[in-house]
Amino acid sequence: MSAITSMSFEATPGPRSPTGWRGHGTARVCCRTDGDVQRLIERGRFLPSGATRAFAFHNTYRWAFDETMLRLAHERFGAETPVELVELVADGPDSLIARAAHVCGADHYTARLVLVADGFDLIWSIDGPAKQEHLCYHYRAAGL
Repeated sequence: MSAITSMSFEATPGPRSPTGWRGHGTARVCCRTDGDVQRLIERGRFLPSGATRAFAFHNTYRWAFDETMLRLAHERFGAETPVELVELVADGPDSLIARAAHVCGADHYTARLVLVADGFDLIWSIDGPAKQEHLCYHYRAAGL
């Protein structure tokens, strides 16, 4: 994970999506390691489909490793108050899957991580009354 330098993603709405959120984004990624914890710090731009202007975004995701799982949290409120998202467990030789969905209001977020030669893909499916989206993130060791 410490070799990751870039991220790209696509957002696709589902057929019942009340938001219709669609577009793509790219970001530079910096990795900071602290023991068994790695933080991926993203700074990038998101371009909604049909728009001419991209929007800046930044995120810090905390990845904590232990013997049986990989925990993912979003440090949207800072390192002291992370939002715990999912615990990823092995689902095959090159993939992990969320042990349980992350619940935000009435929406359920499920995740799958797939290892690839130069990084990993993190695929989110969100289903609920406020959102029905599919997000596919591509974290890579080189290029943007």
